[in-house]
Amino acid sequence: MQQLTPTINGQPLTMSSREIAQVVESRHDKVKQSIERLSQRGLVSFTPVGEKSETGRPGVVYHVSKRDSYVIVAQLSPEFTARLVDRWQELEAKAALPSWAQNLSQAARIALEDLSTQLEHFKDETHRLNAVCNDLAANLKAGLTPVEFCRMLNGVNLNRVQPLLVERKRLLKTQHGYRSAAAYRDKLFTERRYLNRDDRPCEKVVLTQRGAKWLYSQYEQGQLEMRKDWDGKYTHMLFDNEEKAA
Repeated sequence: MQQLTPTINGQPLTMSSREIAQVVESRHDKVKQSIERLSQRGLVSFTPVGEKSETGRPGVVYHVSKRDSYVIVAQLSPEFTARLVDRWQELEAKAALPSWAQNLSQAARIALEDLSTQLEHFKDETHRLNAVCNDLAANLKAGLTPVEFCRMLNGVNLNRVQPLLVERKRLLKTQHGYRSAAAYRDKLFTERRYLNRDDRPCEKVVLTQRGAKWLYSQYEQGQLEMRKDWDGKYTHMLFDNEEKAA
């Protein structure tokens, strides 16, 4: 993984969209699309910077602030926010060189203290976001398939859920149904075999709690295909029921 690099002239540290893609184990273009969507909603800002790929072709990466990197990762995959915290802590530990740090100006020391305060704030926000996802997963019935789970999400095109997961190499289509790709078995999905009404063997995948949280985060960031009559609202049956009960 690339090292996070501070900007020059005492400016705050930034993280690139490519580094975020490595943290959340996602494609760089998908991360850029998420950053653009969040920027359009006024939630984050970014600075485009040109770069050359390994093949020599020009490209563009987005640089974001520390605060915005937490917002982006929380939207992409909440399960990886702890890894992001670790990356920032690693960077700040390397930056805290004891000998010359005592000679920093008062303004620089205040800036460092402010960064430390911000880190604590974002740690709290990370715990809050993870708690929301954990509550969601804990209240779900055990053994839900991706389609059954998405049936509780407003607007999802249920006919495209499993084909989309196949296209993204999370699931494999088999003669008897669907199986989990090896990299995600027992992480996002578990497999179950059963006999249908004709006593023929069938295969299906069901979500783990981690898988439910991941699929819900995909929904919130607009990565699932929606019905044409969708009203544009990201809501979940579980939360709606809790509000009505209250």
